[in-house]
Amino acid sequence: MSEVSRIGIVGAGMGGIAAAALLQRAGFDIVLFDQSPAFSRLGAGIQFGPNVMKILRRLDLEAPLEAMSCLPDYWMSRKWDDGEVLAAIPLNAERARYHAPYITIHRGDLQQKMLEAVASDRVRFGRKLVTFHDDGQAVSLEFEDGTRDKVDILIAADGINSRIREILFGQEEPVYTGWLAHRAIIPGAVARDVGADLNAKWWSEDRHIVCYYLDRALDEFYLVTGEPGEWTSAGGQMSSTRDALRESFRGYHPMVQAYIDATEDVTKWPLKTREPLPVWHRGRVVLLGDSCHPMKPHMAQGAAMAVEDAAVLTRCLTALGTDDLDATFRRYHALRKDRATKVQYISNANTWLRAPEDPFWCYGDDVYDMAI
Repeated sequence: MSEVSRIGIVGAGMGGIAAAALLQRAGFDIVLFDQSPAFSRLGAGIQFGPNVMKILRRLDLEAPLEAMSCLPDYWMSRKWDDGEVLAAIPLNAERARYHAPYITIHRGDLQQKMLEAVASDRVRFGRKLVTFHDDGQAVSLEFEDGTRDKVDILIAADGINSRIREILFGQEEPVYTGWLAHRAIIPGAVARDVGADLNAKWWSEDRHIVCYYLDRALDEFYLVTGEPGEWTSAGGQMSSTRDALRESFRGYHPMVQAYIDATEDVTKWPLKTREPLPVWHRGRVVLLGDSCHPMKPHMAQGAAMAVEDAAVLTRCLTALGTDDLDATFRRYHALRKDRATKVQYISNANTWLRAPEDPFWCYGDDVYDMAI
C-alpha cells in the first residue's frame, strides 16, 4: 500500500460507512463527514442479501446483524387481488447455497450498528460540504458551518443529489421517473394476526406494495410502495395520509387493506434516477453508490451496490496503491460498471422476482472472489 495520510468520505449512508470501516480496517487514515447534525433512526426498512452480508462479515457485523434482523426463508410475489402466489423465491431457505444470510431490518438500526465499525473520533456530523478544490496533491474541503479540512483522497458517497458529482461534472437535475413511493411502519402484531408473509411483494399492472418485518421479534412491519403519480415539489420526502395510501391500493387483497388500516405516520417521496456516468472519478476524487449509479428501489439493491462499491474500491486502493490514482480508480470502475449498470437497469424496469427466477447471480456474488 502506498502511503496516503488521509482519505475523506462524504456521506454517512450505508456506502459511506462501509467505505470508512473497510478502509480503516485496511490501514488507511479516514474521516467520515455527514451533513446531519447527529445520527437519527430514520423510519424506513432495508433488505441486505448474502452479497452484502459477506462484506459485512469482514467487519464482524454479520452475527450481530443476524441476531437483530428478520430472516425470511422466501421472497413471496403475490397477485394484488386474490393473493395468488406468482413466485416463491428461496432466500434463507437456501442459505447453504449462498453462504450468508438474507436479512430485513430497520434502516436506522442497521446504520447505527455499521457506525460501530468506524472509530467514533473519525466521524464528523454537522458537516455539509459546500465546495472542494483538488490541487493535484491534496483535496481542500469547505463546509457550510465555516470549517475546513484537507484530505489526500475524497470519496463521494453523498447520494443521488451529490454535491461532489455536481462540482466535478456539472449541475444536472436527477430525472423523476413518474413513480412515487409511500412508506409506513405498522405494529408487527397487526401483520402477524392476519398471517403476513415475512417478506412479500403484491403486484398489480401499474403498482405494487412491498411488506416485510424489521426485526427478529417481528415487532415492526414495513410497507413501501411503487406507484405512478405526479410530483411537483422541489423537495424530497413529504407527509402523506392513510387515505391517500388506501386510495392508491383500492381493491387490493384484504390482508393489504389490514396493513393500510393500521398505518399512522405515512410519508411519500419521488423515485428519481440518472443515466449512468461514463467515468466515476476525476483527479483525487472518486464516486460510489447513488452518486454515480442511482436507481429505483425495486430490487432492494441500491444500498447493496454502494457497499459493494466500497469493498471493491478498498481492495483496489489496497492492492494497486495510491501512486497512480487514475489507474487505481479506472480499475475500480472497470470492475464495478457492468454489475452496477445491470442492477440499475433491472431496478428501474421493476421486473425483479415477479415471476420465478434464480437470483443467484445477484445474491450469490462475492466481491472478494474477483481478481484485482
